[in-house]
Parts: sequence; C-alpha cells; structure tokens
Amino acid sequence: SASRYEHSVVLCTAGYDHTIRFWEAPAGKCYRTLNFADSQVNQLAITPDKQYLAAVGHCHARLYDVMKNTSVPVRSFSGHTGNITAVGFQKDRKWMYTGSEDGTLKIWDMRQRSGFTRSYPSKAAINTAVLHPNQGEIISGDEDGNIRVWDLTANACSYELVPDGKVAIRSITIAPDASLVMAANNRGTCFIWKLNEGEGSGGNVFQPLHKIEAHDTFCLKAVISPDVKYLATTSADKTIKIWNISKKFELEKTLVGHQRWVWDCCFSADSQYLVSASSDMTSKLWKLSTGSILMEYKGHQKAVTCVALNDNNDE
Repeated sequence: SASRYEHSVVLCTAGYDHTIRFWEAPAGKCYRTLNFADSQVNQLAITPDKQYLAAVGHCHARLYDVMKNTSVPVRSFSGHTGNITAVGFQKDRKWMYTGSEDGTLKIWDMRQRSGFTRSYPSKAAINTAVLHPNQGEIISGDEDGNIRVWDLTANACSYELVPDGKVAIRSITIAPDASLVMAANNRGTCFIWKLNEGEGSGGNVFQPLHKIEAHDTFCLKAVISPDVKYLATTSADKTIKIWNISKKFELEKTLVGHQRWVWDCCFSADSQYLVSASSDMTSKLWKLSTGSILMEYKGHQKAVTCVALNDNNDE
C-alpha cells in the first residue's frame, strides 16, 4: 500500500542543501532523498499524472521518476546559462517550460531527447513564469518589472505590461479557470487583473481589478487556490497571508509559525490545506479553516526554497 499511497499524494521539498525530499504528507516522514548535484534547487514541478518530478537550479534542469529511488535523473536539460527560476508542464506532458535569470524562456519537447525546441528572449532576468490553462500561452515576470505574455502558436510576445515601474516581479499566478492573473513584486504589492479573451480585438487583455499592499517587504510567492476562492502570498516577513477573492481580496488569515523567509507555498487539490517552504529549514502543512499547523516536515540542513504537491484524484 506504500507505493499506492506514494502515488496518490506526491509531496516534495528542496532547497540549498542540494537535496530533494519526498514526504508522507500526513505522517511527516521523509521516505526518499535525492541528491541534486552541483547546485541548489530553485523550483520543483510534478507532472499532472504524478509520474515525474522536475527540479531546476543553477543552469541545471533535471527530470526524475517519482516512483524510483534513484538520484539519477531520467533526463537532464542543458541550455540555460543562469539560475532557472521557473518550471512547469503542458497538461498532457508533451512539453516542459523553463524560465531563467539568463533572460530566456525555453520550451522542451518531452518526446524527444534533444535540447530545447524554442527559446524566447526576455532582455531581463526571468523570476517567474506560469502556463495559461489554455496551454497556448506562458506569462512571465522579470527583474526589470515587465510582465509578458508569450503566444506559443504565434511564437512571439503578444502582450506586455509594466505594473510598477522597475520594481522586480517576483511571482505570477493564474486562476485555474483563467479568470484572474496576479503578480507580486519586490515591494510586497500584489496586482490583480481580470483576464479577457481579447483575441483578434487587439484590446487590453489584462483588465485592472485590484491592488493589495500585501506585505511591507518582498512578496516571494503568490498562488491562487484551485477553487479560485483564495490567494496565498508568502513573504520575507516570515508570514503567509490568505486573501478572500470573493470579498474583494479581504485579508482572511495570516499564517504565523515560520522563523525565516517563506519562499514558496502550494494548495492541496481541495483548497483546504497549504504547504509552505521556508529558510528556517522546514516545510509546514497548514489547515486553512483554522490557520493551524498540522505537520512540520524537518530534515533539510539549509533553507527550503521550494515545495511541490500533487494530490489530485482525477486518475
């Protein structure tokens, strides 16, 4: 039953100790540790079918088999020349995308072993990139404060936005129903736009909806819950804040418990729980209805910078 359990919930953390850890979510037990050679890990992504885990670091992007206990990657992706800050998969795992501080966004065909199939130049270091649910566009945010929409069909940048001058965009999140896009920046501000399908109209696709002064310092991650009811923001102020989308982004809860910067977080599929990653070397599981910590995942020897969770049941 262990392997069946492992497959039903995949929870991974990684960071500056060059390791990736797999956890039994309810028990808090680490059942597998992979070594990520030559680099810290900046981001993790699990394929929708829970078969593979992508881990990205400085110049290195690697793909691991979730079910196999080996640090040998199934595939390594070389081509980036700086820190890779973003990674994700097309929903049927046809391709993977990466964004990097080298200023490029790259698309990698998962069915062929060669290098990247496309590379989009961004002029500035990319800090964040997300795939639109339509699977045809990637939205990136960079160090110079630009948000860009990359149209994968037209093979070009189709839209550009500068919400707050030169203030670096740290994290972008898009609602699963594609209704909203949000961007968090180094000032702690969160910008929220309604997404209009302005195809062919050439009109303003991002309609300004709201702006939150979410934190007084760096906002490191912003994530919209799967049910599109909440926005979670993490910060250098050691907190995670939960904002109620339907109540005009009213602050619902502040999750306090981490001792240092909170770098990353992700929601469970039912939007009831949140897992966070922090420089305090822990990852924590939070129950959102109460704001309480249900579990701590301890074992990393340095800062935990990223967490990935896939507990979808639509197998």
